[in-house]
Amino acid sequence: MERDGHVRRDGWLRIEVRHLAALRAVAREGSFGAAAASLGYTQSAVSQQIQTLERAVGERLVERPGGPRRVSLTEAGEVVLRHAERVVAGMEAAWADLQALSAGEVGTLRVGTYQSVGARILPDLMRRFVADRPGVEVHLTESTSDQELLDQLERGETDLTFTVLPLAGGPFEAVELMRDPYRVIAAVGSPLALAGRPPTLAELGEVALIGSRHCFAGEQTERLIQGRGIALNVVFRSDDNGTVQGLVGTGMAAALMPALAVEPNDDQIVILATADELPPRRIALAWHRHRALSRAARSFIDRAVELCGGLDVAAPDPEGIGTIAPR
Repeated sequence: MERDGHVRRDGWLRIEVRHLAALRAVAREGSFGAAAASLGYTQSAVSQQIQTLERAVGERLVERPGGPRRVSLTEAGEVVLRHAERVVAGMEAAWADLQALSAGEVGTLRVGTYQSVGARILPDLMRRFVADRPGVEVHLTESTSDQELLDQLERGETDLTFTVLPLAGGPFEAVELMRDPYRVIAAVGSPLALAGRPPTLAELGEVALIGSRHCFAGEQTERLIQGRGIALNVVFRSDDNGTVQGLVGTGMAAALMPALAVEPNDDQIVILATADELPPRRIALAWHRHRALSRAARSFIDRAVELCGGLDVAAPDPEGIGTIAPR
């Protein structure tokens, strides 16, 4: 074999993991026959792999004394073996990691979410999921825009996303998690609060309101109300639930919000049902229909369905305080 350094480096590029595994087995077992048995090969196959490895590195790696005597590695063989151990062990670790990934026990799960889900559902959901899949790292992305979350899902930037139904057009599938009824929140002492009864939609058209900016469900609800001939007096818009509720508490305006978005432990507001029925916000988890769901993603979906199936966005009580309670 040529001893030129460039030629020898090219030879190293032809080395395969099976050649290194054969060297490791021969060193461990002390014979070609035992090495072949441990690898599930024939003895001739192991011999050929060692010969191929020796040609590639340009050195004799195994001493072959013949007969029943134990084979041993040359000094060059010991050098190559040290590296072979790391390479083969690394490949075995990679195989184990892929098996764990396939089983949904390790990996990364990217989930899109929005504020009310993040505050009221996600903490308990994460506790359940982490207990179920402790080796999976969850990366969360929050947005106030349903369309932005779906765009990220379509581009492959997330694996799952919370959203609302019906889904916008796109390559999506989803499972409905829960239905979130709309509530009117008003300042304590305001005419709506003092009326002592659920306001009608017509009455909401007579007061100042705070609306959402990019919430798909909020836009749907406003269009539905306006379609009934009621003009809403929206004096400010925000997608921050805390901002909306804080401003309502000052008496600036009332707001129509999904119950899940309302912080019930606020003594500055009352939470009221509406006298006229409104379709609830339908909260869902969505995924890309053309990409395979990992076992971790399926587990996350299962835990979300399980959790939300046991939650109830309760009706306002006589003091105006709404809660989310187990069913």
